Amino acid sequence: MNPESLSFIFLNAFLINNFVLALFLGLCPFVGVSAKRETAFNMSLATMFVMFVSSVCAYGINLILVKFELEFLRLISYIALIASAVQLVEMILKKFSPKIFRLLGIFLPLITTNCAILGVALFQTNRGYDFLQSVAFSIGAGFGFGLAIILMAGLREKLELANLPNITQAAALSMMLAGILSLTFMGFAGLGTTTTI
Repeated sequence: MNPESLSFIFLNAFLINNFVLALFLGLCPFVGVSAKRETAFNMSLATMFVMFVSSVCAYGINLILVKFELEFLRLISYIALIASAVQLVEMILKKFSPKIFRLLGIFLPLITTNCAILGVALFQTNRGYDFLQSVAFSIGAGFGFGLAIILMAGLREKLELANLPNITQAAALSMMLAGILSLTFMGFAGLGTTTTI
């Protein structure tokens, strides 16, 4: 598979180098919002949207910064861009779905500090992706984040019904589940690579 193809870039961000389970970015919402599947699903949709918007805008901002030789402003520009995208999501949710807005609570503004979103913008810039590659990368990363958080929420909901020792409940159980999920995603590490003999 060609490493520059859109399908490989999507697959790489979605499974092989999943931002949460392989690169360990975005762990705050992954652990904090994954107690219920409904909340995890809504958080994943909000994060996917912010990732997509910030990735597309970061591509344009990077072109402007490179043209005027202002590359040193990338980080602060991306942070301001992500904060603006999160404000947009907050306003939309508050207006059209107040229930989801209340369910997400404090974690919605915390998307601004989600390092996975900033990582998408920085990685695509450092890798020199063109516009379509940036879009594929952000969509893959968003779906990967959604997959990870929804898997974690499903496991946590199932384990609420289990009779477990007190020492393995709450945060300890969440960390063990996250470790097991991360180990399973390490199995995708060789996916998409070609070996020659």
